[in-house]
Amino acid sequence: MLRLAGILYSIISASLAGTFIIAVLVMGYGTLMPILWAAALGFIVSLPVAWVVAKAIYS
Repeated sequence: MLRLAGILYSIISASLAGTFIIAVLVMGYGTLMPILWAAALGFIVSLPVAWVVAKAIYS
């Protein structure tokens, strides 16, 4: 299941980071630091999301 979670993490993390970056840009924060924080938050949030999705697929 760890291998499946790793594969899903690569897809989910890029999607969530991109979504968070777009949300930050829509809110009007166009400088570097808010964009980097949004990307980092997307990568961090996607860890448990990938684990839950992998667990649901594996079960």
